[in-house]
Amino acid sequence: MIKHVFYLSTCSTCTRILKELQPNNNFKLQDIKNEKIREDQLELMRKLAGSYEALFSKRSRKYKSLGLKDKNLKEADLKKLILDEYTFLKRPVFIIGEEIFIGNTQAVVDRIKQKMA
Repeated sequence: MIKHVFYLSTCSTCTRILKELQPNNNFKLQDIKNEKIREDQLELMRKLAGSYEALFSKRSRKYKSLGLKDKNLKEADLKKLILDEYTFLKRPVFIIGEEIFIGNTQAVVDRIKQKMA
């Protein structure tokens, strides 16, 4: 069973969530700043999430600085942006088996806890 966490070690929210959930050694932890997201990994995330848009963070500083909010971005654009710049991935992303958990809301964290139990 796949157990993978994509996170950013410099993100205090990711750090807090990892500390709260304490994924065991069966999980592969991937700091996306130090180990870039591969295209095959992103494809799996998209397959599980249903779209690149579900994985894309509009809260990234670069989203505003590059003027992306004023553009009509297609799925292919979102894929390229996420692969080129790790900050565009909504974080953290947990993949447990065939399920994906995206983001840092309490509801998502609670669902991860239930799945890990």
